[in-house]
Amino acid sequence: MQRNGGGVGVGGQTWVLRRVRLTWLSFMLFFILVFFPLIAHYYLTTIDEAGGPDKRIFGPRPGGELCEAKHVQDLCRIRESVSEELLQLEAKRQELNGEIARLNLRIEACKRSIDSAKQDLLQLKNVISQTEHSYKELMAQNQPKLSLPVRLLPDKEDPGLPPPKSARSCRLRSCFDYARCPLTSGFPVYVYDTTTYPWGIYLDPLVKQAFAASVKSNIYVTDNPSIACLYVVLIGEIIESSPLPSPLELEKQLKALPYWRSDGHNHLLVHFSRKSMTQNFLYNVSTGRAAVAQSSFLEQQYREGFDLVVSPLVHALSEPNFLEVPPQVPIKRKYLFTFQGERVESLRSSLQEAPPQSFEEELEGDPPADFDDRIIGTLKAVQDSRLDQVLVEFTCKNPKPSLPTEWALCGEREDRLEVLKASTFALVIAPGDGQLVASAGCGMRLFEALEVGAIPVVLGDHSKLPYHQFIRWTEAAIIVPKPRVTELHFLLRSLSDNDMLAMRRQGRFLWETYFSTSENVLNTILASVRTRIQVPAAPIKDEVAQEIPHKAGKLAGTDANLADNGDLDLGPVETEPPYASPRFLRNFTYTAADTYRAWNRAPGPFHLFPHTPLDPVLPSEAKFLGSGTGFRPIGGGSGGSGKEFQAALGGNVPREQFTVVMLTYEREEVLMNSLERLNGLPYLNKVVVVWNSPKPPSDDLLWPDIGLPIVVVRTEKNSLNNRFLPWDVVETEAILSIDDDAHLRHDEIMFGFRVWREARDRIVGFPGRYHAWDVNHQSWLYNSNYSCELSMVLTGAAFFHKYYAYLYSYVMPQAIRDMVDEYINCEDIAMNFLVSHITRKPPIKVTSRWTFRCPGCPQALSHDDSHFHERHKCINFFVKVYGYMPLLYTQFRVDSVLFKTRLPHDKTKCFKFI
Repeated sequence: MQRNGGGVGVGGQTWVLRRVRLTWLSFMLFFILVFFPLIAHYYLTTIDEAGGPDKRIFGPRPGGELCEAKHVQDLCRIRESVSEELLQLEAKRQELNGEIARLNLRIEACKRSIDSAKQDLLQLKNVISQTEHSYKELMAQNQPKLSLPVRLLPDKEDPGLPPPKSARSCRLRSCFDYARCPLTSGFPVYVYDTTTYPWGIYLDPLVKQAFAASVKSNIYVTDNPSIACLYVVLIGEIIESSPLPSPLELEKQLKALPYWRSDGHNHLLVHFSRKSMTQNFLYNVSTGRAAVAQSSFLEQQYREGFDLVVSPLVHALSEPNFLEVPPQVPIKRKYLFTFQGERVESLRSSLQEAPPQSFEEELEGDPPADFDDRIIGTLKAVQDSRLDQVLVEFTCKNPKPSLPTEWALCGEREDRLEVLKASTFALVIAPGDGQLVASAGCGMRLFEALEVGAIPVVLGDHSKLPYHQFIRWTEAAIIVPKPRVTELHFLLRSLSDNDMLAMRRQGRFLWETYFSTSENVLNTILASVRTRIQVPAAPIKDEVAQEIPHKAGKLAGTDANLADNGDLDLGPVETEPPYASPRFLRNFTYTAADTYRAWNRAPGPFHLFPHTPLDPVLPSEAKFLGSGTGFRPIGGGSGGSGKEFQAALGGNVPREQFTVVMLTYEREEVLMNSLERLNGLPYLNKVVVVWNSPKPPSDDLLWPDIGLPIVVVRTEKNSLNNRFLPWDVVETEAILSIDDDAHLRHDEIMFGFRVWREARDRIVGFPGRYHAWDVNHQSWLYNSNYSCELSMVLTGAAFFHKYYAYLYSYVMPQAIRDMVDEYINCEDIAMNFLVSHITRKPPIKVTSRWTFRCPGCPQALSHDDSHFHERHKCINFFVKVYGYMPLLYTQFRVDSVLFKTRLPHDKTKCFKFI
């Protein structure tokens, strides 16, 4: 018990001692933490104050004494560096604030300058606009720009004309009503239906069918008689077994025509002859003021300048086969000249059937001078001399019926043609009766001679050949008076080969254009009347382009290779919008001025249009004849030398542009690259892309934006002939035909354009080719080897006049275009043939280029092995169609001196002719 009690007492004392110790420790810690710092602070302060300010240990020290301490020296240096940087930054800030203030002042000044410049620019634009307007007014006063004239039509009420003294004294001025045919009327022609007049049932069926087909295709024919300028009545040829009406009855039937108007003014009575013995049943018939067009005329019947001598209608419905026509070379054939015929001695005539006068009475008192006996003797003597091989026959086994005193045709037509094919010259002896001024027999001989290329020799200068007032027959035939028959042999032998070839070629042209078909004959008759009354021809219509819509992409860049033009300046940069070539600049005086030029010259520019053989007016024919017009506008041709040459386009047409026509077929990437290369090309009017594929362009195809119109034209079929269609979207005379893979620099294109402007009637291009004669195979070959001589320029990169597009598409023989479609080849050869045939000039090659293909482009058709074989065939086929080889060789090439010599810009720059 005591142990336990004693144990507890000891434990209680221990707990008390522990608590006392903790209290003591807590007090000591509090004392140390509170009072010790106070005591230390007081002590230190007392020491610093007792020692003076110079002996202070812990107080602040003056100056940089504190920095003398090593541990704070680095901090001092940092502070000083930062302070300097802050001072520098402050200075820069103040400087920038001053610069900003100055720039704000300059911005305000520039804004005021821009506003002032805008005002000045606006005023300058107004001045320029006023100046251009004044210039246009001045040009309009001195050089009026003509557009297609407004069509004027005659009044319905016809006042009539005063009667002439006699029907045989009719001339246009007295018997033709010009009031019904204004210059701007368009020459409407009304053709009577052959079933509306009594003698129409007696007309030859072939003649009626041929006439109806020709009328249907004629552009001047109208169904409205009230506006007609001319009324055409078909009066022959009559069937042989048909009864002919008497002259009085025929006059009554003519007057009964619904638009005869009592005297028949502005009527044309057309008589087509298919035989040498034709019925001239209008003899002794008073036709009033109606003109007559037929093949046979008596001198008393024919009214000079009013009636018309026409060619016979040999090919009524059948088209002549041009491939069967003999070639024009060799020039000299088996016979020097031939003649087969039998003279009709009797004066029996079918020219009249009733009074007032018979044919014998017409001849009394004025017997013809008969040289026929002298002609027979002279020609037989030439044949017997055997100096030249000739064929003359004056008797026939089967002579064709002919008019009195005329030489009858012998045998059948096929037999006569075989003889003429072997004849260099063909004699055409005029009727012995001088009063028979025109006969169907002579017209038939003339037609057959021209058809097979025998040069006609007409004995008898009193005979009137078809369309003699318009055709200069001396360029296609030899006309000799009968008294000179003794000198005929000498005359024929003295002609050179070149003269004979020119006459044969001209005769072929006349036959093809005016005589070969019924359509050509009718067109020529109407063109003759239209020319006499000076009404311009209707312009040939352009090919309407069916455009394919397309999306333009980003602005095209400039190829670095194309931009490198050396020292050649491309000329002034065009700042005006596309400028079309002026149309209809030559007014109606053109009709009278170029009459002979149009009809008679195969090499001339206005001759190959069948429906307008005299003066076809193209929409852009004004300047086709070249730059030598005698008129030089102010500002034209200012490139005399040096910089003046570079700064002006030059020439007599100072303001002109050209159109690029590019043919393509499913090569979109190549096409886009080619179009981009045209960006920035001076004097470019627009680009016409002929899309020759039946598949349209891709929908997502982005076309380059070259700053000029790009017209994509859809074609009806895949044909290389589409390259030369006269598209209506082509508004310039100059056309640059270019392939989609052609690679030409801008300076080369501009140089070619300059050269073409000096030779507008020729093809001007880059790659040249030539033709050669293969002696072993006796045929022509196409050659593309490098040569110093050429005869063709490929139209894959060539300039030509739009006029030739009309000729190629509408006038050139269809057989040539068909062959181009068959081979898908040779369209460039065909164009070279056409231009050389018309101009009798070779093309012009520019620069030394022999190829123009772009590197890396897909292979074209020309790389095929069969390409050249097809071109050999094309050349020989074209020669057959034309009848001779029209291509001409040349060693002439036009280069710029800059391709040879580097000259400074201020030196003379001109053309170099090699």
